[in-house]
Amino acid sequence: MHLAPTGFAKAVFLVPAVLLASATLFISADGHSATALPAARYTAAGELVAPLDYRDWVFLTSGVNMNYSDTPSGMDHEMVDNVFVDPTSWQAFKATGRWPDGTVFVKEGRVGSSHGSINKSGIFQTDQRFDLEVHVRDSKRFPGGWGFFVNTGDKPAKVLPAKASCYSCHQQHGAVDTTFTQFYPTAKPIAIKAGTFDANK
Repeated sequence: MHLAPTGFAKAVFLVPAVLLASATLFISADGHSATALPAARYTAAGELVAPLDYRDWVFLTSGVNMNYSDTPSGMDHEMVDNVFVDPTSWQAFKATGRWPDGTVFVKEGRVGSSHGSINKSGIFQTDQRFDLEVHVRDSKRFPGGWGFFVNTGDKPAKVLPAKASCYSCHQQHGAVDTTFTQFYPTAKPIAIKAGTFDANK
């Protein structure tokens, strides 16, 4: 992602790693705890399973028509991005100002519109999702510690190659742990207080 609205790298499916630390505990019908489901899960082939419950996660930010390049996006519609992070990693971040191994960010891209119902001005997001970008932190699975994934549907996605621009962009401009925390209004103050925020990014 760049996980800032329209951020990760254009249309990138970002997702942080699979660790028990970022797991959700499910309760069985008899009231006993069942197997924990990691925030990031993979197929036998190593493809990332789309985290379809991401809208139950912690909301970080939204952006409209954001573009990290001087080149026009080329999109034929308005773009609205919503960024979410798994709850376990958010709790860890609040305590330390850093995103732990196992963090999973999801950037949801939706079509924006200015025409609909009683709206007379401004842009709202529609029910048309055009991509998911997932950013996963897993120091054991990914050489650089992070893996980026892009998906236009709900099927598993392959990790983007290390030469993809999203990796270098995040390394150069990510304010906290190579993430675009500078665009997350509730996370930024936490990082600044913890001394983990790079104001030069």
